[in-house]
Amino acid sequence: MEGRTVNLVVVGTQWGDEGKGKIVDLLSESAEVIIRYQGGHNAGHTVVYDGQTTVLHILPTGLLRPGKVGVIGHGVVVDPAALREEVQQLAARGISVAGRLFISEAAHLILPYHRAIDKASEQSKGTRKIGTTGRGIGPAYADKAARIGIRMIDLLDADLFHEKLSANLVDMNHLLESFGVAPFDLDTVYKEYLGHADALRPYITDTVEMIHEAMASGKRLLFEGAQGTHLDVDLGTYPYVTSSSASAGGACTGAGVGPTAIDAVLGVTKAYTTRVGGGPFPSELDNDTGNYLRQQGDEFGATTGRPRRCGWFDAVLLRYAARVNGLASLAVTKLDVLDGLPEVKICVGYQFDGKVYDQMPSSLRVLSDGTPVYETLPGWSEPTRGVTEYDQLPKNAKAYLAVISEKVGCTIDIISVGSSRLETIVLRHPFSSNSGRSR
Repeated sequence: MEGRTVNLVVVGTQWGDEGKGKIVDLLSESAEVIIRYQGGHNAGHTVVYDGQTTVLHILPTGLLRPGKVGVIGHGVVVDPAALREEVQQLAARGISVAGRLFISEAAHLILPYHRAIDKASEQSKGTRKIGTTGRGIGPAYADKAARIGIRMIDLLDADLFHEKLSANLVDMNHLLESFGVAPFDLDTVYKEYLGHADALRPYITDTVEMIHEAMASGKRLLFEGAQGTHLDVDLGTYPYVTSSSASAGGACTGAGVGPTAIDAVLGVTKAYTTRVGGGPFPSELDNDTGNYLRQQGDEFGATTGRPRRCGWFDAVLLRYAARVNGLASLAVTKLDVLDGLPEVKICVGYQFDGKVYDQMPSSLRVLSDGTPVYETLPGWSEPTRGVTEYDQLPKNAKAYLAVISEKVGCTIDIISVGSSRLETIVLRHPFSSNSGRSR
């Protein structure tokens, strides 16, 4: 149907922390419904407006804007205590989510034993640690795949919840005892979660039906991803990944819409590269330049506070992300962090065992032991921070962006040059009529 309202997916193209929170906040002004479709409260989306910083971990970012509807889809795993705390934090600032927040009745619960197993399992790995946040995300998804997960709809049925919780605790406590961790008491967990059920009951609904009704009425939908493409459980640098589908395809399975409902995908990337936790990082800079990027970019996890590993922009990672997500365009964030560097580099390949890989390899050995191949460009001394027009950017900054676009094979729609909503250059709005494909 020609001219149909665009439904847009915003996805991270690196290892998360690309600045999706700011971009989703910016674009949610043009959408009626914002849908979080995967991950848990291991995500951290930061929004800065009017000098106030807000970090959301599980609530859809669009809820910060008055009148917007936020949906937590069934692809998300939910810690009720963390969710309630976030709702209360917004309420303390005068932001009510009543009548605007909807949680899928099919979303799976994170339970106390998931957190305990997560931490104990990670600790037992020694040097093989993944770098998990210890918040129970992986074990909750593992139970979902094993078909023993407990969902929101189960929480609303006290008898059924007791039955499922009782059965699960037998095996979970046995596993925890093997780690030397004290078992959980059934009645204590049961009573705690019944309290969560009473508090969350008004928000829990059939979100698939709701989303399709919104599409049928012509509303614009914004699908908000967490983490990044290279943390996707299928497409990422396995096993150093998250436990969900962090790529654009997760929007379909995690929200309950078909691929034909998605009109465009916007990929968010930093002007350089960062990673938190373990795993390969070919362009990592373990030197003064890496420290400079960390300090200038305030590269410390919004969820964990952990310092992020920093490195040059990796075009190999981005080309792969553009392909598997079907990107229509890019939003490049933190360009201002590169201000003042005498030169900037772009990784265009990995050299390993006499061969240069210019496409993303699946081999962890190539990614871990390969030597990055760089193209070097001149830096710029003029500040980009706060620039709001593309023509005002330094010549060398524009040249750098042009090379990124050419290497990735994707146009750039948005350039972020600061943390505030206003410190943004919009070359073309992703919700414009000529974005994505027509129908």
